[in-house]
Amino acid sequence: MRTLALFGAAGSMVLSSLAAAPATAAPDVPPAEERGTLTAARRAAAEGIDFTTCPAAEQLPPSVLCGTVRVPLDYADPDGTRIALTVSRIKASGPAGSRQGALVYNPGGPGASSTSFPTAAQLPAWKRIAAAYDLVGYAPRGVGRSAPVSCQDPADRAKGPTLAPTEPSEVFKQERIARAKTYALGCAQRTGAALRHYHSLNNARDLEVLRAALGEPKLTYMGASYGTYFGALYATLFPQRVRRMVFDAPVHPAPRQIWYVNNLDQSLAFERRWADFRTWVAKHDKVYGLGSTAEEVRQSYEKVRVGLAARPAGGKVGPGQLHAAMLQAGYHDGYWALRATALSRYLKGDPKPLIEQAAPASASAPASEPSVPEPSVPDGEDPGNGTAVYTAVECNDAPWPEDFAVWDRDNTRLAKLAPFETWDNVWTNLPCAYWKAPRQKPLDVRTGPGVLPPVLILAAERDAATPYEGALELQRRLSGSALVTERDAGTHGIGGGANACVNGHLEKYLLTGAVPGRTPVRRASCAPHPEPDPVSLERRSGLPPAV
Repeated sequence: MRTLALFGAAGSMVLSSLAAAPATAAPDVPPAEERGTLTAARRAAAEGIDFTTCPAAEQLPPSVLCGTVRVPLDYADPDGTRIALTVSRIKASGPAGSRQGALVYNPGGPGASSTSFPTAAQLPAWKRIAAAYDLVGYAPRGVGRSAPVSCQDPADRAKGPTLAPTEPSEVFKQERIARAKTYALGCAQRTGAALRHYHSLNNARDLEVLRAALGEPKLTYMGASYGTYFGALYATLFPQRVRRMVFDAPVHPAPRQIWYVNNLDQSLAFERRWADFRTWVAKHDKVYGLGSTAEEVRQSYEKVRVGLAARPAGGKVGPGQLHAAMLQAGYHDGYWALRATALSRYLKGDPKPLIEQAAPASASAPASEPSVPEPSVPDGEDPGNGTAVYTAVECNDAPWPEDFAVWDRDNTRLAKLAPFETWDNVWTNLPCAYWKAPRQKPLDVRTGPGVLPPVLILAAERDAATPYEGALELQRRLSGSALVTERDAGTHGIGGGANACVNGHLEKYLLTGAVPGRTPVRRASCAPHPEPDPVSLERRSGLPPAV
């Protein structure tokens, strides 16, 4: 999700005044889909998954094996068209007698694949978990080779440089409206009638079929970001099939939030995270020379933005590419030193680091070790596929305002408080205003006492992509769940990452089922992980400083 944490009253009041997508009552699950899921799961249990050597395009080591599970395109017609989802697995490394089953992981998106997840077995934070569980990743429907969604010819994707105005003109807005209409039409034309079947409820049903195909009587699952949302849908639809579930960086699951309001909340939260980054850079002014206050750092950033608008770096990096690179710093503080150095070097006359980090299709990675292997685009696949799946799922999932005047009003107000991300978020999601496929009605995520075994929720208090209020709401809705909070931290997705306290709770839960805290409200907190090392690229590489 290009998707309110602990904001003050002013921010909350502003959001409450913004027009939301129409609220919808949680529907009963249609009997046809319910029966279709049961039929598909029984069939998958009988067929299983034939794990063999992974295709070379997956770029996975020989220790990881791959296979496919076939799921109905339309669960109301389980005997109709079936699509194949790519699945990857590495078997538990411990003694056979200590194996606890398969741990299925989804990294979010929508539009991300977890086929690289089994390689996490080699990361220190995952070794004990990998000894007890088969680590299983997969490409959800629409992603990669799993019946891919396509919305435009790869040749038509913007290569840069592009603009990213924080106060867009009417001419710019009209151009973006036209682009959104073209993109929505492209999704309908290139994916066809199947487009309507790419949504979160079907992702949850696919998870049930995958469980059956793996031969697991109950599901052990970890989802991050968007993966928490359809994981919560699974818990609501199939509570009797849940063994253990981890929700890392949860999406706010209330039906009224999906997805228009969640994106408004996200834009506001990114403004605070952008300030966190600037405050950190200012603390290390001796390293970067971008200013000794957050405001001075902002002014330095504006100088870079203006310079790129006049003369794109390397002919590739304009304000749009700069913004996309800086947005990554809002997700993960492992990017902070890299981005600060790139800004500093640019202002000193050396654009090379910025070009390396921000040019289209760059593969820059966080400076710190990721929680799990980051998704990549396998050889020969459409690099725009992730965006297409993101758009299809979010547009299909719920009602969206269909009049641009509503978007314009809400986001003009919001941009006065949160200029950093607001309009970019609008342009990302605007195809949903002109969507051609039918909308779903969001399911009311909710379980009563004793329905689910205890589940574990992990959340960083200053997460911008999925603000902290979503974690609190998910805990309220899943009775008996436990919440572990990383205080005063904002990296998006904390399980298996840099915080030993968080990892201790995660490991204990997956290995024993134990959750922290006591009923009725089970909660625990961890101190924040250490701030990033303000090492410059010169020190990192041993190169002489730029002058």
